Amino acid sequence: MDFLTNGELYQNVLKNVSEAGDLININENALERLKYPRRAITVSVPLRMDNDKIKTLTGYRVQHNQTLGPFKGGLRFHQDVNVSEVAALSALMTFKNSLLNLPLGGAKGGVCVNPNELSSAEMQRLTRSFTSEIGPFIGPDKDIPAPDVGTNSQTMAWMLDTYSAEFGFAQTGVVTGKPVEIGGSHGRDSATGLGVIFICEKALATKNKKMEDSTIAIQGFGKVGCHAAMEAFNLNAKVVAVSDISGGIYNPKGLNIPDVLKYTSENGVLKGYPKAEPVSNEELLALDVDILSPCALDNAIHSGNVSQVKASIIVEGANGPVTSEATHHLHENGVMVVPDILANGGGVVVSYFEWVQDIVWLFWSAEEVREKLKTIMYRSFDTVWEFAQESNKDMRVSAMAVSLRRLEKAMKLRGLAW
Repeated sequence: MDFLTNGELYQNVLKNVSEAGDLININENALERLKYPRRAITVSVPLRMDNDKIKTLTGYRVQHNQTLGPFKGGLRFHQDVNVSEVAALSALMTFKNSLLNLPLGGAKGGVCVNPNELSSAEMQRLTRSFTSEIGPFIGPDKDIPAPDVGTNSQTMAWMLDTYSAEFGFAQTGVVTGKPVEIGGSHGRDSATGLGVIFICEKALATKNKKMEDSTIAIQGFGKVGCHAAMEAFNLNAKVVAVSDISGGIYNPKGLNIPDVLKYTSENGVLKGYPKAEPVSNEELLALDVDILSPCALDNAIHSGNVSQVKASIIVEGANGPVTSEATHHLHENGVMVVPDILANGGGVVVSYFEWVQDIVWLFWSAEEVREKLKTIMYRSFDTVWEFAQESNKDMRVSAMAVSLRRLEKAMKLRGLAW
């Protein structure tokens, strides 16, 4: 199993699990089982390019744990995808679903490819090919993929169609994050970013502050960051900086997020936006703001740059953007770090809603989805905050402890730990 667990992100997860497990004195058999994925699937994915040549790519689906229900987790297309990263993300999904009290297990998938180098036709052929390869291992009652880095609702529509062709009728519950027209849920696209801001509201409340009195910087302006920025703007928070792969933009008076979104839709990236100063992604992390929300990739804040962080609250929109060592340093200096398994849980919450709606063929309005999401995010924050106050521990280890406690109880009841 070393090839799965030797990556930096997976080692980070194991440190958090071990620390939280010690805190609650978890059953050693339960802890041992949770340290490793149940199943890691590696497939070769043949892709016919537009020039009719065949290119063979490597794809993964790692299924970590299904004690609480079917496996659930995203699918990413990215050139740096590797099996250890996918395994770590699958473990985080297990703990996230447990923490949010969802009846789902954890999984993750990926294909090692740069989607920006593929045409739309090549993306469709890649998605269908990968779906066929992992088809025996997924399904509405087995494993339900969702969008992640490099994938979107169109990707899920292709997956749904490919999988359904094997059955002869629509299997809408096989994936979430689909377009509403084919069984998707209202609010899914914005759910992760919206959940981040719900958590920001709760974090600020612990310091007797409100969004309208606060400044926020968001690293990453993709599917999570742009929706978080828009929601923060709508709540009258001062969004002073955002960034993407091209760099960041900064305006101490606050950015007009609708105008920024209009610029990026016309130009593709933030670089060159005329109504703000350019800043690097590293400089954005060091801005003096109330809330810093890293919504890009993992390990953004680490031992090498943590001393430069000036924000009083960090809300993790990405998976693993703050390392364990950095979290301890920040906690000792009075900075609240709200971990990914809580802060970016909005996406999987609404994915769960979508799955439920598909099963019963009864769909909710956008307003119903928003209120149900807020209820779960608020309640989950309160549970973790209460544990953190009682144990005098940081929010990361507290969130993991709450998650592990539920998993341990379920594993004991099912006879998986003794």
